[in-house]
Amino acid sequence: MRLQVLVITVLSMFFLSCKDELRLEVPQDIGDGLAVGSFNEVNINDAELSKMVEDVQNEVYSGVHSILIYKDDKLVLEEYFPGHIFDYVKTGHQGDVVNWGSDSLHRVMSVTKSITSICTGIAIRKGFIKSADQSIFDYLPGYEEYRKEGKERITIEHLLTMTSGIDGNEWLLPYANPENAIMGIYFSETPINKILEKDQRFDPGSGFQYFGGSNFLLSAIIANATGMKMDKFAEQYLFGPLGINKYQWLQINQGIVDGAGGLSLSPRDMTKIGALFLYNGVWNGEQIVTTEWVERSAHPYHTNNWMNNWDDHWGMRGYAYSWWTHTFVKSGKRVPMYYAAGWGGQYIMVIPDLNTVVVFTGENYTSYRPPFDILKKYILPSIN
Repeated sequence: MRLQVLVITVLSMFFLSCKDELRLEVPQDIGDGLAVGSFNEVNINDAELSKMVEDVQNEVYSGVHSILIYKDDKLVLEEYFPGHIFDYVKTGHQGDVVNWGSDSLHRVMSVTKSITSICTGIAIRKGFIKSADQSIFDYLPGYEEYRKEGKERITIEHLLTMTSGIDGNEWLLPYANPENAIMGIYFSETPINKILEKDQRFDPGSGFQYFGGSNFLLSAIIANATGMKMDKFAEQYLFGPLGINKYQWLQINQGIVDGAGGLSLSPRDMTKIGALFLYNGVWNGEQIVTTEWVERSAHPYHTNNWMNNWDDHWGMRGYAYSWWTHTFVKSGKRVPMYYAAGWGGQYIMVIPDLNTVVVFTGENYTSYRPPFDILKKYILPSIN
């Protein structure tokens, strides 16, 4: 009898532990151009990732909407979590609660800047723009009155690298404040004038200042150079080839497409953008953007290479062609990464040495953003 009780107890504990163990499923193949696979196929330890998903579900890390991992040509992790839709006027900018999923469009905020950069690179490759070294006024007809006081030396490259010198530091005030340098542009009836009439703070190319006005100018430049608004240009030359069929792109006054933070994409399509850059601008055998452009996006501009602490949770490591750069430490070795980053926790992280792309979306608009901690604690250790 005692033996029977002991066996029943052990079996009960076994089945209870199996019931409680989180099993991560292989992502579904939905025919969107992303191949899927298992952790074993790409040599990833799923135990670390199971704990990661449990901790997000239990709100050890709050405000995360999705985590996707793409490695060795395969999407191997795709997890979604309930959360709030972005709503600028609500407390914490958090609107209604929804169940995020593979077909959900998410406002990617400043990840948009990296997409605008890609469109700029494509426009140069296609010959609509001669080079990134051209003056911005070559493609801003009607704004010659601002071609003075140092602004005449601003090039397209200066806009891409946030080194234009135009005084518009958007980190000085919260984004909820309409006096924030970037928010004032959204509310302006003449946004291009609003940007160009600002003071010239320093010589172009001599310093860094984060200002999304640069990306509004790039949007206008692409439209003037190609005869297509940037959303339509992206649709034909970037989204179309990548099979990105569903997106939304905000327009502001004067019909300017918001090149700074107005794009909404699904996390799977964000993953495609990361994979495009992981493979040096090639998708399905087609060169979409040049390898040189990818290189300029992966390595910081010469004035933008700060490299303070190697292994901090996140921060200003470097800024390239509208992509951030960073270096982590894994098994005692430095692992470089470059990434598109958006307010609230939107990330496309490209890690070439690990042949990996990691995507996050979230809602931490006024609170700490956990993706870099999650990357360090669970994702990097899981990759063998």
